[in-house]
Amino acid sequence: MAAAPPAAAVAAVTARWAARSRARGLRTLLWGVVFLLAVGVATQVGQVNIGRLLAGLPMAADYIGRTIPVLRAESFGADLAEWFWGFDIWVGLLLDTILIGYTGTVLGGAAALLLSFPAATTLAPRWSVELSRRLLEFARTVPTLVFALIFVYAFGLGPFAGVLAIALHTMGALGKLFAEVHENADLRMVDAVRAAGGSWPQTMRYGVLPQSLPGVLSFGLLRFEINVREASVLGIVGAGGIGEELYLSVRQFEYPDISAILLLILITVTLIDQLCTRLRHRILGAEALRVA
Repeated sequence: MAAAPPAAAVAAVTARWAARSRARGLRTLLWGVVFLLAVGVATQVGQVNIGRLLAGLPMAADYIGRTIPVLRAESFGADLAEWFWGFDIWVGLLLDTILIGYTGTVLGGAAALLLSFPAATTLAPRWSVELSRRLLEFARTVPTLVFALIFVYAFGLGPFAGVLAIALHTMGALGKLFAEVHENADLRMVDAVRAAGGSWPQTMRYGVLPQSLPGVLSFGLLRFEINVREASVLGIVGAGGIGEELYLSVRQFEYPDISAILLLILITVTLIDQLCTRLRHRILGAEALRVA
């Protein structure tokens, strides 16, 4: 039977454990105080006021209530037709919005893919990584709406400005994600292409891209969903799409039109979300089966 440890050793272990527990508790308390201070400062800067919030909620509810149309059972068809009186016009503008988002996603995704290889830390020299990442950071830091304003001023009103704005912001957002996907690639395939005499572009094309393609496609589909929502807002600054009609309805206080347009946008985005989700699952599932 093993001898019991000396009392002094037990006391020393207990003391160390208690000291570590106190240190952890002190750190937790310190970070909790820092968090509360940050919340307090943010509340002051953001002018968060519970009284104003409670006073404004009824007004917000009243505004939303004004957008809800009157649909009576005895005249449901007529009321619905009156609510969606501009259905043909709005659907056409929605198609424009989808095409703006799609074109911007394709152009921005292509540019992001080209810049993602020199931005991957495991695949490119340091100077190339720094230069590419700074460019991508600039593209995704500037809001899409700001890009749209610049392009509307430069090229005039219309979808072209919206496409350019979405493409530029998409390049910055997807470029970072694509680069991180490339960094997870198995470098043995890269070394094999290099050993066979492949150039750097050939190494990226045949050694990295086949491994990264499922992730690239998945992120691209996800970005397409986001860009359709972005495109529906850009019309506010004259960059085409359904946003122009929505902004006009808001300015003219056409309350039922606001809810009708928002409902059409919601249905469209939901359908696109469901479609892209199925495609992403199919792509990722096929890749999992291939690896297995």
